[in-house]
Amino acid sequence: MLVDLDNPVIRGLISNLVGEEGMDVIIKMPEGEVTDEEVTIVTEVPLNVVRRTLYILFENRLATYRRERNKDSGWLTYLWKMDLNGVNELLDNELNKLLKNLKTKLEFEDQNMFYVCVNHCGRFTFDVVTETEYLCPNCGEDVTFEDNDIIKHSLKKRIQELENVET
Repeated sequence: MLVDLDNPVIRGLISNLVGEEGMDVIIKMPEGEVTDEEVTIVTEVPLNVVRRTLYILFENRLATYRRERNKDSGWLTYLWKMDLNGVNELLDNELNKLLKNLKTKLEFEDQNMFYVCVNHCGRFTFDVVTETEYLCPNCGEDVTFEDNDIIKHSLKKRIQELENVET
């Protein structure tokens, strides 16, 4: 399976993992097994960035390596091969994390009442403002009740959209 690096979702996910220099490594990486030094020469990306990128890809199951010992010197050589086929699993995992976070946020919004400072210092739960006699814990000014129905509606809508996504 070929991975479409022009797909903005896939590119964004991988770019978040490895950064822009890392993307250069991925885009210019030679086919087959290669050493990190060979990748540096081909991609013109510094060796430390190449190594960091390869290790991040390996940690996320998007690259593999094989060790080879030089019989004369005893040195180990790592031969790297990129395999982006696991990107869909990675996308699924990220989607699940996002959904979990949004559901946690929605639950928090459902279970709390909120107040905001008239000076825009912040947003506080009922428990916090009752301890400060409905004054902002930061500046001491009054706080006013905030209806969070719009926030809850937005969270529910986003959760529903993400639950309907096919990766």
